[in-house]
Amino acid sequence: MTSLYITSTKNASGKTAVTLAIGLHLKANGYQVGYLKPISVEPISIGDKAADEDAIFAKDALKLEADPWELSPVMLTVDSLQDYLAAPDEQDMMGRVKSACKAAQTGKDLLLLEGGGGLREGYTVGLPVHQVAKTVGSRILTIVRFVNEIQLLDDAIASQALLGDAFCGIIINRFLPECRTFISKTGAPYLEKKGIPVFGVMPETQGLSAMTVGEIVALLKAEVLTKYYRPSALVENLTVGAMTAETALSRFRQFSRKAVITGGDRTDLQLAALETSTTCLILTGGLRPSPLVVKQAEEFGVSVVLTPKNTLEAVESIERIYGRTRLSHIAKLRQFQELMDKYFDYDRLYRAIGLK
Repeated sequence: MTSLYITSTKNASGKTAVTLAIGLHLKANGYQVGYLKPISVEPISIGDKAADEDAIFAKDALKLEADPWELSPVMLTVDSLQDYLAAPDEQDMMGRVKSACKAAQTGKDLLLLEGGGGLREGYTVGLPVHQVAKTVGSRILTIVRFVNEIQLLDDAIASQALLGDAFCGIIINRFLPECRTFISKTGAPYLEKKGIPVFGVMPETQGLSAMTVGEIVALLKAEVLTKYYRPSALVENLTVGAMTAETALSRFRQFSRKAVITGGDRTDLQLAALETSTTCLILTGGLRPSPLVVKQAEEFGVSVVLTPKNTLEAVESIERIYGRTRLSHIAKLRQFQELMDKYFDYDRLYRAIGLK
């Protein structure tokens, strides 16, 4: 059975998106696909069980029969890490992964393994990416998130050196438009000459870094003031309202599907935002808005939320995680599938991992 371990050189590189896009492409071509995330460092609770959030989404997207807690055999929390460090020889972490792989690959043509937040993950508990891949007989595909030209080349070459014979190539993800020429004319050809296959070069796409209204509400510990509230609605742009209403209206028209962050007492800015493409109004300072604003927002299908944070605190909180949110949204996955169909060489990957 074929196995592909998808890892990355840093966080927020698109591992879940790439993993599921490949899985769905394979399924569309008649292959039976399994999934496993060997290590989870941020498990969540489902009743009395612990599961990985990406694994939960993968179960639904790939229509897997296994329970979500079976898809990530090693759950690392502060407590479980302390238990391991106290008696590492008593816990066969690799054995857990091998058993989970055996179960996940039953009846499948390909098993997809999703890595963690970088190539360093797993060393503490004896589960570095290259060792897991060697143990279960998997090839490794590395996602290199574009930061700048030199980091792109260094990350790709370092990945090849670290992962050894199991390494089969890279995807360059989230590059900026102004860097396209360097990547296509210089960077990718250079890596190919170094024996590093480049299976795809994916541009930065704004919608994929979007947050949902529900994520914003949870992050800001906000109160929802409108009866209309769609937590899965995507916010693709963030705009701070701290100007005159006339200036604000002109600025607000430049951005669609946005969240406008402004003080709860700025009725003029709130009404201006509602005249444009706005997904959510984030009101700060714990100041409740005019009933007119709430009524008009409900008519336009805009959520209004109130946070006790001041405007600067709210902006800083959102900026810390904006663009780093999990995939966990079917609209984002469909959008990424379209990008993969356009920019990713599936035939070359099939040959690299031994699929017809």
